[in-house]
Amino acid sequence: MSTEVPPNEQHIDKGKARARSPDPDESTPLLGPAAGPVILGDDPEDVPYARRLYSRLVTVFVISLSLCIILFLILLLVAFSCRSRASNISPDEVLQHALVVRGPDRVDVLNTTGDGGIWMRVHCRMGLDAGGLVGVKTAEGDNFMQDWWKSMGRWGIRQLDRVSVNLTSIVVSPENHPSQILTTIVLPPLEMPLTANPPPDTTWLTKVALPVLIRPTKDLSVLMRFVRDSWKEGKIDVRAVVGQAAVRGGGLEEGGWRSVLSVLHSDIQTAVHIQIPKLPGLPTPGHNQPLPVFSELVTLQSFLITSDSDTLFISAIATVVNPVPLPFAFDFTPPIIPFTIFLPRVNATDSTPPVQVASVHTHPFSLTYPNITLSISGSVLPLSLDASPTISTFLGNYVSARDSDIIVSSPLFPDVTVDAKFPAPRPKPNILRNVTIHDMRIRATGNTMLASGTIFAHVVLPKGIEVAVDVTCVFPDVLVFDGPVPEPAGTALPASIGFSALLTQGDPPNPPLPDPLPDRAFAHIRPDDWLPAESEPCEGAPGDGSAVEVTAKIVDVPLQVLPGREREFSNFVTKVIFGPQGALAGVQGVAAVSVRVQGLPFENGKDGEMELTGLPFQGSVLIGKRAMLESAA
Repeated sequence: MSTEVPPNEQHIDKGKARARSPDPDESTPLLGPAAGPVILGDDPEDVPYARRLYSRLVTVFVISLSLCIILFLILLLVAFSCRSRASNISPDEVLQHALVVRGPDRVDVLNTTGDGGIWMRVHCRMGLDAGGLVGVKTAEGDNFMQDWWKSMGRWGIRQLDRVSVNLTSIVVSPENHPSQILTTIVLPPLEMPLTANPPPDTTWLTKVALPVLIRPTKDLSVLMRFVRDSWKEGKIDVRAVVGQAAVRGGGLEEGGWRSVLSVLHSDIQTAVHIQIPKLPGLPTPGHNQPLPVFSELVTLQSFLITSDSDTLFISAIATVVNPVPLPFAFDFTPPIIPFTIFLPRVNATDSTPPVQVASVHTHPFSLTYPNITLSISGSVLPLSLDASPTISTFLGNYVSARDSDIIVSSPLFPDVTVDAKFPAPRPKPNILRNVTIHDMRIRATGNTMLASGTIFAHVVLPKGIEVAVDVTCVFPDVLVFDGPVPEPAGTALPASIGFSALLTQGDPPNPPLPDPLPDRAFAHIRPDDWLPAESEPCEGAPGDGSAVEVTAKIVDVPLQVLPGREREFSNFVTKVIFGPQGALAGVQGVAAVSVRVQGLPFENGKDGEMELTGLPFQGSVLIGKRAMLESAA
């Protein structure tokens, strides 16, 4: 069945469809009539929807703006509150309760200044408890509003993050004597990190390295007095004064809103109290315990004195107690430190200057634990003409195993002197050894007995004194015994060892005879004058100083029989004459020797010639029948 419409069939419009334009023909214009403007919303159904959308947008904008304004006001209020609180906080409260410093963990000495200042780099840990300072730290018992309020403050602190601090010089003085300045400290501008809610431990602290310039007072007597008083009390009480402190928000080179926050404080004073801890190698401070003296901190391990031409050279090794705790690092390259050694004059007044005896200096050293080892070298200074009694006392003490007082000073600190002890060797050194008399002969001339012979002895200097010496004269003062010297072998004649410059070469002191007289002692030999001597270097025992062998001839020296000992003398002579090999005589006493020390600088032009007196000795001599008979003949 066909679906095509016959061409002659017309379409019937029943009026129910939209009117349609007639089909275009050849006379229809290409452009239709102009259309009017199209207006949205002309449809009545679109008007309510547009109004609802507009209303919602306005509502959201107003609410957002209100919230922003409220939040801004809250932040402004919190900032104002914190700013007001921070402005009312005293610097002393910041230092005492908010600033936390731990250390120092390490100190590097960088260099020194011409005015006595020392540049150091101090490594430590520090932080500022800003939350506790302005009262926004979390606390138990806070309600919702308090916690919310504090959280806003903590957020503000975190945004500020840090502050910059610029201080004038810090002047430190004893708390009870603020007029006595101990030191002046100069700090460069620094950044201080802020913490809003620090934990109870120290993990929140920031590691910093601060360059610090320290200028100690030049009146070191004030400093030493403060150290002694602090040690007795067991704590350090000082007052620190800062002329001006400028605190600004943000870092040192930072601008912006943070830098607007600034505070300026003037005339800041705060008290600092530090408990002195137990230090290694030192007694516990406090309880009115005195500060250890210099000799308790320094130990002379060894020393060596050698002679070269006209100079005596000194080298020594000493150890110093290192009181710095082991974990602490103190790194620096110390400079050469010069020292001058003085001896206090004998029977001197307070106005009498001490005797300069040596100039020494330290070599570079490092800080070791528990002791610091110092290598020291120097030379003996020229001795003045009036120094003889002082030198005599010092050297006499040394060879008698008695410590001597010395004074140590440094040109770096001209106003400071340190009293110390020079340790003597122990046990007492035996300088005059192996004393004997060869070919001893005794003869009678009228009522006088005369003795002759050759004295042999070794002069051995104490350990560490390896100088070239030449013994030129000896002066013996001897007791003679029938047989060996009885035990215990003490010194029969009083011995007072000492040195003196040979200005006049007078006779040594004449000590009195011992009372009571020793057993079996029967004679006393003391020459009228010094005996010329000759000496040759010889090998000493290990651990001794230089040694020389000395010989001196005795020619017709009076032999005085001791009072009440005529019988002992007669018995001894009988042994010599009738004994098959003669008789053994013990000798004991003291001697003086005149020595020329190569390199010892004396101002008197005596080429370093000195007199060593009071040297105890003990020996024996075999007196044969032939010697006695030849003497009698």
